[in-house]
Amino acid sequence: MELVIAISLGVLTSTGVYLILRARTFSVVLGLTLLSHGVNLFLFTMGRLTTGAPPLIGLTESHTDPLPQALVLTAIVISFAMTAFVVVLALKAAVELRSDHVDGEDPNEDRQ
Repeated sequence: MELVIAISLGVLTSTGVYLILRARTFSVVLGLTLLSHGVNLFLFTMGRLTTGAPPLIGLTESHTDPLPQALVLTAIVISFAMTAFVVVLALKAAVELRSDHVDGEDPNEDRQ
């Protein structure tokens, strides 16, 4: 189970960083989303991976830490708001600049 989580974390993080470094705004938004999912998965695994254990300390021998679960719930809300803001910002920039490149220039245009 730990190997699957570690591979998933690596794939989400590396794909997110790769997409953030691309020149198109949609790729950057998708990269930010994948990177935030990777961070959420990392925070969630910090609470120990146990199945069927209650998130209460002191009642049983095995428990799950509830703090990472609360952090992940907060991070999901923040990443949703951030993604909505970045999408609106990217759409506004695409309309104003008539290009969806991050730097505002189209590399296919002929410069004179």
